[in-house]
Amino acid sequence: MNEYKRFIPKKLRFQILRALRFIPDKQMLQLQYRIKTGRKLNLKSPKRYTEKIQWYKLYYRNDLMPICVDKYRVREFIESKGLANNLVKLYAVYDKPEEINLNNLPDKFILKTSNGSGTNIICRDKRQINEIDIQKTVKSFLQQTSSSAGREWVYKKNTPKIIVEELLEDPETLDGAINDYKFLCFNGKPEYIVLDVERFTEHKRNIYDIEWHNLHIASDCPCATSNYLPPKNLKEMLRVAEILCQDFPAVRVDLYSIQGKVYFGELTFFPWSGYVIYTPDSFDYEMGEKFKLPEKNI
Repeated sequence: MNEYKRFIPKKLRFQILRALRFIPDKQMLQLQYRIKTGRKLNLKSPKRYTEKIQWYKLYYRNDLMPICVDKYRVREFIESKGLANNLVKLYAVYDKPEEINLNNLPDKFILKTSNGSGTNIICRDKRQINEIDIQKTVKSFLQQTSSSAGREWVYKKNTPKIIVEELLEDPETLDGAINDYKFLCFNGKPEYIVLDVERFTEHKRNIYDIEWHNLHIASDCPCATSNYLPPKNLKEMLRVAEILCQDFPAVRVDLYSIQGKVYFGELTFFPWSGYVIYTPDSFDYEMGEKFKLPEKNI
C-alpha cells in the first residue's frame, strides 16, 4: 500500500503533509491509516497493534514521553534509571547548524538532530566531508517536522538540537556494521525483539520472541535469510529494556550490543508510526492483545 513513495519524493511528501496541517489529527490519522494499510481505522474498540498506536497518539499523554524521544534530553532519563554506562559518548551539542565546527570533532562521529527520524550524518573520515555542506544538510533536516508526518504529538514539545556522538562500530564485522535490536515492550515487559541488519545497504528484519525464537513475521522490510544467533548478552539487554519501559503502557527500546557491552539507542512510542502491514496478519492482533490501553487522559 506504500507505492506512492515510489512516485512522491520524501521532501515533497513532507511539504504536502505540512500543507495539510489544518486537518484535525483524528481525521488525518484515519486518512493515513486507510492509505497506508488499506483498512478502516477502528478507534472506538481497537484490536490491532497498529490501531492502538493511532489511539495512543490521540488519547494518551505522559510528560516523560517528549523527554524520552528527544535524542539529547533522553540522556537525563537514562541516567536517572542508573544506566549512564549504557549511553554513547557525546562529543558536542549545537543549537544551530552554523555552530558545527569540524576542527573540534574527532575523525569519526555520527551527527543527529535531536528530534528527527533518519536525520543522521555518518562520518568515517572528516577529511572527506565539507563543513558548509554538512551545515546545509543539517539545516534541511531541521526543516522536517516529524510530528506533522504521523501526527506524533511528542515531537512538538522539544526545541531541536544538533548532537554529535561516538560512531559505534563492531570490530568483529568486516565493515564495522552493527545490528539494531528493538525491544517491543508492553505494560512494563519486553515481549518481542526486532532485529534490523544491514540497515544502510540491503536492510533486512527478523522478529523474535524474548527466547530468541524466530517468529518468521514479514513486515515492511524483507526477512533476513541468515540464521542469526542471539547476542551473548541478551539477558542483560532484556534487563535494560525492562528498566526503561516501566513508565509507559507501550514503548520500543532500541539497543546495540558491541563486544559484550549494551548501548542505548533510542525510545520510540509510535513504532513505524503504526502503519506497518504484518504477514501473517494475525501478528497485528497478537501484539494488539499485549498492548493494554491506558485510561484516556485527553
